[in-house]
Amino acid sequence: MKAIPTSPSTSLAPLFLSWLGLVTLTLLSLWLAQWSHHAAWLQLPVAAIVWLKGWIVARSFIEAHLAHPFIARLVRTFILCVPLALILTTWFGDRIARLTTL
Repeated sequence: MKAIPTSPSTSLAPLFLSWLGLVTLTLLSLWLAQWSHHAAWLQLPVAAIVWLKGWIVARSFIEAHLAHPFIARLVRTFILCVPLALILTTWFGDRIARLTTL
């Protein structure tokens, strides 16, 4: 199967929209933290926001979708690790701490 060669965009509009999306997601996460007062369920939307911000950065600024499929999968996996670690340490923090202490 042959991949269709694509070249990076030279337009600044997609970069500006990506940047605007990142700023909006940052403000949303600040609003959530202020509104929820550290509720237990807050980690799920925060993890979703972290994943979405990582995806935007990888897609718009790193242009991982143009890379070799192995590299693209590796970047997607790396982006997924941080939200998963956030959720796991929130729900199972004591157990993980016990496993990692000497």
